[in-house]
Amino acid sequence: MASTPSPLLMLAAMAVVAATLAVAPVSSADLPSGVASITSKIPNPWSAFQNLTGCHLGEQQQGLAKVKDYLSRFGYLPPESSGSFNDVFDADLEEAIKVYQRNFGLGITGVMDASTVAQMMAPRCGVADIINGTSTMGGGSASASAAHARGRNLFTYFPGSPSWPRSRKSLTYAVTQTSLTSIDRATLSQVLARAFARWSAATTLTFTETASERDADITIGFYAGDHGDGEAFDGPLGTLAHAFSPTDGRFHLDAAEAWDASGDVARAASDVAVDLESVAVHEIGHLLGLGHSAEPAAIMFPTITSRTSKVDLAQDDVAGIQNLYGGNPNFKGVAPPATSSRDMDSGATTSSRGPWTAAVAVAAGLLVAL
Repeated sequence: MASTPSPLLMLAAMAVVAATLAVAPVSSADLPSGVASITSKIPNPWSAFQNLTGCHLGEQQQGLAKVKDYLSRFGYLPPESSGSFNDVFDADLEEAIKVYQRNFGLGITGVMDASTVAQMMAPRCGVADIINGTSTMGGGSASASAAHARGRNLFTYFPGSPSWPRSRKSLTYAVTQTSLTSIDRATLSQVLARAFARWSAATTLTFTETASERDADITIGFYAGDHGDGEAFDGPLGTLAHAFSPTDGRFHLDAAEAWDASGDVARAASDVAVDLESVAVHEIGHLLGLGHSAEPAAIMFPTITSRTSKVDLAQDDVAGIQNLYGGNPNFKGVAPPATSSRDMDSGATTSSRGPWTAAVAVAAGLLVAL
């Protein structure tokens, strides 16, 4: 019969786990599938959602009205006719959560489970996932898996599939509002040129910066709070930016974010640094007509975490944009995913072995040995 490890040896194993986790902090992407970290050291507009973990149909709990506001903002619930939502977990909320879970590839439970709460707390694009009742995301956990098995992409378009006219192969853009950012104009121009180049490399479109707002097809600026377009910003690590479908051309960034334009956001001093180029590439996709994708590897996936970079188009992005504008004959294909960094989304489990897995394995090995 195997002997039972002594309490002292058990404590030693636990210490190894603690030390491992201290070196590499746990995030939702690091945890095994089905186990999400919802503890955020950095508050954002949706941090309080973690207090609602486990909430389900029939309950009444303070804060559910904010969840309904969130789901309404991104198209999962219609606006409340009375002007404000209540704190009752009703059938409409359950169904909205199921649709949200399907779009983000989560278990479809209709419950505010840990993985759903973690996904809702992730910083994201301000463009809705469902517009006028039409989903701009192309999948869910089961349907996305089936789609991949059939070789189908998950890219989507805005309702009506608006695009720039086929006769307009060359578009211009202007940076029109910079008073609320400390990034200098030369650096902004470099970052935006790289972001636009990602899309022109794959398509027949070209983009040129112009100094004249009047001559620009696309205008770009930094704004704070309610800035007059009906899409108010909400402070750090909430909605990061938004852009309008063709041929509107407006692209707005939240000036409250700690934008990093260095090209190496992982080395940024701020824990809340957001990579400007990554967000710009995503929003340009909207400017060109792409909606959100349910493919976590795609640029057009709605969420991004701080201090991460994701700037290379995925095959899903390329297929979507080339379907609208045609392909660049010189395009060399998508870049292979980097193995040195995690995907930018916080909802998908991008690695089967993170700090959590490593720590558990070390502890298990010690206990077996003991």
